Amino acid sequence: MAKHELVAADILPAAEYARHRAEHRRRVGEQKRNRRVEVGPYVTFYFESYDTMWLQVQEMVHIEKGGTEQVPDELAAYNPLVPKGDELVATFMIEIDDPARRQRILAGLGGIEETAFLRVAGEAITAAPEADQDRTTAEGKASSVQFVHFRFTPAQIAAFRKPGTEVVIGFAHEQYRHMAVMAEAARAALAADFD
Repeated sequence: MAKHELVAADILPAAEYARHRAEHRRRVGEQKRNRRVEVGPYVTFYFESYDTMWLQVQEMVHIEKGGTEQVPDELAAYNPLVPKGDELVATFMIEIDDPARRQRILAGLGGIEETAFLRVAGEAITAAPEADQDRTTAEGKASSVQFVHFRFTPAQIAAFRKPGTEVVIGFAHEQYRHMAVMAEAARAALAADFD
């Protein structure tokens, strides 16, 4: 069963993490490979897990060198992105290299986080944006980094877990109506997030 929350005892002491950092990054990097889904020309979904968030907290403590005093703030920031057993949680990034083009496109994508969806065996699940802050400005400009939760019913979980089930991920935004069929390897990896 997947773990649903990071606690301070899960976080390695700085020196111990530093000694094995490359191995931890490699291990979680391998997991991330099947947790990434591109949708359209600009958006990539990165589905989070206990392990991806564990690595994020370890990296923040390692880079910022805040020690054990830093851990509670990092846990508060990243625990909401650990799936709770009946959901998938994703960071999606709107990735556009050219700054002028990025600014123009983001200006037209306000509210995109409200339109993300998964369709599992034909049934739609609309994303719920992370509620810590509004990531669309009052002027309608979208943030290039968004955090969303896809909450499932027990029947939807059962359908998602079934090998070969078609899972479509996409957006219903008027300026970004793109979809992608999730690869079977990604569906199988994400199925482990459910209880």
